[in-house]
This record gives sequence, structure tokens and C-alpha cells, in this order.
Amino acid sequence: MATSQEGSTNNTQEEDNIKDLGGKKAIEKLRDLADKAQSCFFCTNIKTGVPMSVRPMAIQQVDDEGNIWFMSMKDSHKNEEISSDPFTHLLFQAGAHSGFVNIYGISEIIRDQAKIDELWSPFIKTWFQGGKDDPNITLIKVIPSEGYYWDTKHGAAIAFLKIAASVITGKTMDDSVEGNLDID
Repeated sequence: MATSQEGSTNNTQEEDNIKDLGGKKAIEKLRDLADKAQSCFFCTNIKTGVPMSVRPMAIQQVDDEGNIWFMSMKDSHKNEEISSDPFTHLLFQAGAHSGFVNIYGISEIIRDQAKIDELWSPFIKTWFQGGKDDPNITLIKVIPSEGYYWDTKHGAAIAFLKIAASVITGKTMDDSVEGNLDID
């Protein structure tokens, strides 16, 4: 996902704030921000429907390969949409002013009791009243193909101090970092 930097405040920063991540570092960044976000906007019906369908979903796991796991009922609208159009767009927000992630990928619907057992927690029963052995529970595995993130380099406190210093000095020092996430 290329972005245009023309006219951006990125061009006035003294520090380099573009950092593309690949492989394990990309997966670590995705996992860190997904864990902080705990949920995301899960968008389906991207290619075949207008308008696209958007709903909040709880993230169950980002695995070691960078796949993102969710639980869903077999007869849900999202499963039906994924069956006809597997392209999926995920939008995360880990904090009020940082930790944003944009993931585009392909979804698969899977029925794997061992994986359901691994991901299950008592909190999930809120949405799956039949418990973890309910045969209607499915897993959605999103395999990322493209990703982009926006975060802070040193955390919210340092970012705030740099923004305050920017106001005083007139120089951009916002402590941001952003870049492509190459999960492959």
C-alpha cells in the first residue's frame, strides 16, 4: 500500500518516520497492535457488494505466520459473504492517537475443534451460548496480503511531549512512525 508523502508533514520532520517492516518484525508489530486493539472493523462484501459490509469483531489471535483469527457462527452473514467474496479488509485502532493498522487479505472459513479449543475463553460464550463444542462455531482465518500501520516510536507520553515542543518551536516533532507491513 503505497502512500503519497507529497505535502505531508512527514517532509518537515527532522527524524525519519517511515519504517517499512517485513517478515517477523511485521508480524510482531501486527500482533502488538492487534493485542492492544482487541477488536477491529471487519469489512466484507468488498468486491461483489455495494455497500461493503462492516462490523466490529473481536480478534482471537495473530499467529506466528501473521494470520488473524476470529470466531463466527456458521450461518452468519459474514460467513455467507466470505463464501462468495473472500476479500477482507480489517481496520484496527489500538489507542486514541496511535496504533492504527490497515490490513487487506483473503479470508477462509474453517471448522477446526482443536483451534477453537485453543482460542476459547469464557468471555467468548457471550456470543456463542452453546459453548466451545457448539457445532455451529466456525473460525475465520484472514491471510494478510497487504498492510500499513501508523504508531508512535516511543509511546504516548513521549509523543505528547514532542507535540507540545512542536507547538512552542514551530517545528514538526510528532514522534510518529508508519510504514508497510509485509507479512509474507
